[in-house]
Amino acid sequence: MTYFLAKTEPSTYSIDQLRQEEQTIWDGVKNPQAVRAISQMRPDDRVFIYHSGGQSAIVGLAKVLEMPHTDPKAPKSMVVKLGYVSHLSPPTGLADVKKSKQFDDWALVRQSRLSTMVVPDRFVDWMRERYPDVRL
Repeated sequence: MTYFLAKTEPSTYSIDQLRQEEQTIWDGVKNPQAVRAISQMRPDDRVFIYHSGGQSAIVGLAKVLEMPHTDPKAPKSMVVKLGYVSHLSPPTGLADVKKSKQFDDWALVRQSRLSTMVVPDRFVDWMRERYPDVRL
């Protein structure tokens, strides 16, 4: 299983909306590096949902439900269907990630504008320690 992180402005689409709807099509990604990350997603992979726009925190977890495909509205982009897994409480803030000094080479820390990315295995291990009761 591979882990990814997808950023969203909670005023645009939030983890609460995903919980309510149970699944969504993740679209609107334009950056080639982020589109490449989406193209690597496979069913049952996990996606950390990150709220940007002030909160700057990992707030929940989703799973990939289907293979990604070309966005019919934007042929240079990809979309993927995600399903809700859980909220993470308390959220893990970007400040906590940076403070750990373990992930300074990860895109979440280095490329603040990148919306979708692969998550390093060592980060997944770090999150498992933070959330021992959540099946990551």
